[in-house]
Amino acid sequence: MIKAFTVHTSEIDDVDAALSEIKEQLNLEQSGRLLKNSIGVMNCYSDFLDSGVVRALSAELPFEMVGATTLCSATADGAETMALTLTVLTSDDVDFAVGLSEPLTLSNVETALSEAYLGAAAGRGADEKPSLILSFSPLLPDVSGDPYVNATNKVAPGVPLFGMLAVDHNEDYHDSQVVRGGTAYKDRCAFVLLFGPANPKFFIASLSPEKIYRDKGVVSASQGGLLQSVNGMTTVQYLETLGHKADVNGNIQGINTFPLLVDYNDGTAPVVRAMFANTPHGAAVCGGDIPVGATLSVASVNADEIVATAAASLKAALAQYKPTCAFLFSCVGRFFFLGYEPLKEAEKVCEIIKDSGIAVHMAYSGGELCPVCGPDGKSTINRAHNTTLVICFL
Repeated sequence: MIKAFTVHTSEIDDVDAALSEIKEQLNLEQSGRLLKNSIGVMNCYSDFLDSGVVRALSAELPFEMVGATTLCSATADGAETMALTLTVLTSDDVDFAVGLSEPLTLSNVETALSEAYLGAAAGRGADEKPSLILSFSPLLPDVSGDPYVNATNKVAPGVPLFGMLAVDHNEDYHDSQVVRGGTAYKDRCAFVLLFGPANPKFFIASLSPEKIYRDKGVVSASQGGLLQSVNGMTTVQYLETLGHKADVNGNIQGINTFPLLVDYNDGTAPVVRAMFANTPHGAAVCGGDIPVGATLSVASVNADEIVATAAASLKAALAQYKPTCAFLFSCVGRFFFLGYEPLKEAEKVCEIIKDSGIAVHMAYSGGELCPVCGPDGKSTINRAHNTTLVICFL
């Protein structure tokens, strides 16, 4: 069994005041508050790193802390942009092991993550696998979520991977960082291995059927996240057949406002891929791998859709389970789709789960990692997502 409690602060500049507020909420002196094994999971606005709050907090905690920067986080009490949110997981029968990779590039993700995983799992039997990997990965210009998923699947086959890519409030995300302890990194992955009966349950909110175009295309050429052609024509040409016209320079205006729903045709649930831009040769640069032979549909997204899908998925999840803790990571794209009401999705989550007694930890991400249901309806397969809200119940 896992116990969990979540605390937060919006005090950035006064380190002592921030620590006092967090320590008062933590109330670690309370008898039985902490069980045998504990870990801290943290998301924060990047200024908390610069001010020294994260470093000081790590020094005060009697357990390790991992996490990443975000531009907005939420608890059951509400959502804030410039905030630090910390969830403590504590258990007598679930053990927590922390890992940190070496600096990552596209060419060494598999090796670096494999070495980090094996180091964190050292000393355990060959058959002793984690029940969950809770991961915080860097937002690198040439590495989408898929290399993290693929590397994890190789070193820890069958182990569910849930997590986020770091993000921050800057237009180019240059302050997005991953945290282990009191130290932040722009190019490393930090993760927690949960050994024991964590019993994670996963749920996804992406696109409702009403917002998906009926026309479907088959991917005829691609390289990773570069979608080169659909139905034998360039991606730009395919999008033009759906009414999205290219300008005089060959660019599809607003290409990042209509994501793709991609079906791998392997019996798993489709995943969402954002399109960021198109190339001069008519390909689309996407936020994750789109394999040849996959079937795709173009979708539309608006603010009402973001809130409605989040509410529907969370309510459906709560109808099935009453967890101790709920982690929710939502794509930064969903945050921006909300326009002048960027907190609306997070506030809806808080409204639904408030007074439930569940420790709620929500943050926005640069990419989401969450298993989907396998073809047999029982197993799970790890996937990277875009423009999606992913939920993990413990």
